[in-house]
Amino acid sequence: MNNNPIGIFDSGIGGISILNKVLKYLPNEDYIYYADSIHNPYGNKSKEELIQLVDGIMKKFMLYQVKLVIVACNTATTQVISYLRKRYYNILFVGVEPAIKVAYDYHRNKNVLIMATPGTIQSKRLLELNQIYSQEKRVLLSCDGLAELIENDNMEAIPSYLISLFSQFDKEKIDVVVLGCTHYPFIKKEIVEAIGHSVIFLDPSVGVSLRVKHLLKENDLEAEGKEGKVTFLLTDPSKESVISKYLDLEDSYVLSSVGE
Repeated sequence: MNNNPIGIFDSGIGGISILNKVLKYLPNEDYIYYADSIHNPYGNKSKEELIQLVDGIMKKFMLYQVKLVIVACNTATTQVISYLRKRYYNILFVGVEPAIKVAYDYHRNKNVLIMATPGTIQSKRLLELNQIYSQEKRVLLSCDGLAELIENDNMEAIPSYLISLFSQFDKEKIDVVVLGCTHYPFIKKEIVEAIGHSVIFLDPSVGVSLRVKHLLKENDLEAEGKEGKVTFLLTDPSKESVISKYLDLEDSYVLSSVGE
């Protein structure tokens, strides 16, 4: 048993979509959520820039003696999780990546749209997944700027953005949408409205939750029976209202600024 917290980080509020699900599976754990909004987006940063950023985040996490870290960002996962596992070998890491395998396993004959940031679309890992789980009716769509609109709660701009984005292909043929950025689950309604019909959404939140639960049990790191809590570390304190908007948490939580 181990009552040390679980660390979760993202380039901002997107990882809240992962946190919400993990909380349902593991409500007794303590969590430290690091929202790096001041450096949002991660999707257009180089690998070297990301390494510098995640090293800074890990320094904060190590002060809390985290036992496991969820990299709640597709771009950071595809670009630097291998580095993190080598550099911080005594900490367990769970990443997120577009649910291409799930789409392949369960929706192989359907038309699949992969929505992701430019960094994720261009990453070596996504190209590997796209080749390993090759699917004839699959479209990779780079959504440059979409995560920033969600991060900044600029919801009024999203409908026109999506309409323009989807105008490049036949929307009627889209059956499944893979949400390849943790920000995107917050705009499912807007995506459906822009496409013009209902679709099947796939995101990694359940898979991540099950993986975290398995690793904690396997390594005897589960928290003892207690009520868990969430602490938020914000590089941009103005994001508190947006976090509160999307956070599915009834109990109180701690918010603190970590500065730039």
